[in-house]
Amino acid sequence: MSTNQTGKVLVTGGTGFLGAYILKNLVEKGCEVRATRRSSKLPFFIPAAILEKVEWVEAEVLDVVSLEEAMEGVSAVIHAAAIVSFDQKDRKRMYQVNVEGTANVVNCAIESGVTRMIHVSSVAALGRTTKAGMVTEERKWEENSSNTHYAISKHHAEMHVYRGFAEGLEGVVINPSTILGYGDWHQSSCAIFRNAYKGFAWYTRGINGFVGVEDVAEATVQLLESGLNQKRFIVNADNWLFQKLFNTIADNFGKQRPAREATRAMGELAWRLEGIKAMVTGSKPLLTRETAKVAQSQTSFDNSALLAALPGFSFTPLETVIANSCEKYKAALGRGEITL
Repeated sequence: MSTNQTGKVLVTGGTGFLGAYILKNLVEKGCEVRATRRSSKLPFFIPAAILEKVEWVEAEVLDVVSLEEAMEGVSAVIHAAAIVSFDQKDRKRMYQVNVEGTANVVNCAIESGVTRMIHVSSVAALGRTTKAGMVTEERKWEENSSNTHYAISKHHAEMHVYRGFAEGLEGVVINPSTILGYGDWHQSSCAIFRNAYKGFAWYTRGINGFVGVEDVAEATVQLLESGLNQKRFIVNADNWLFQKLFNTIADNFGKQRPAREATRAMGELAWRLEGIKAMVTGSKPLLTRETAKVAQSQTSFDNSALLAALPGFSFTPLETVIANSCEKYKAALGRGEITL
């Protein structure tokens, strides 16, 4: 199956970081694309010529009527709409959008006769443990204190998708690791670049998986084109120390490398101080209890299943992803498209 044969493709969350790059990939492959958005603001980090070829519809995953209208005449759905947050203030909304919203997308897809769905989940939905180790697609979810509320919401979202598969919907689930690239650095994982540019002084010895946003978009579209069904795939380029990530970004920005190790005890103190600062200023905390916990975790993710399923696919080295992203951020700062 090719994207040109799937008919019109609907992308939920088309103005989000990954959603926007998925749209770019689909448009460049000549696909007929529709995307949902909740506001008139379009992603500045995607060329306007690409966005003009997208059929935009006002729809929310919590509004079933708008979703049904968005799926009219659609053959395939890429469900990328989600809230990624580790802030307690966002928790209720995150569960609604990620869990109830996914249930709505699955139900509407089945009722609308959509033939194929790609659900964008997260490696977080596979669960974390405090012990170092390699996570594969076979990992069974375990309830434990290492899991963030974001992870729990994505796990429950997946349950609705697998229920949809059992009811006849075809498709796959993808589990990207932390996504890196050029986007709005006031949001999502793009904030890592902003913090590094501003001279973030701390590092941890935690290990995590990272992947370039354009690689995730390419893998998503290739899986859409494939005949693979009722499977999940980890999408992860490499497993790096957080220290290595911060050093590489700092070097590309010409900034000083983080020089202070944030131990587990320091992290406990730091997120509490950040919480107080956020309460006083009304801003979002840079560090929360959950992100401090993730930064100390030593979790690696195995990408071999995806590489075996898509023989023509390969990951861009993280060094290249970071270098290209830093150049784009510096240029955007120079043009005034982004601010500190």
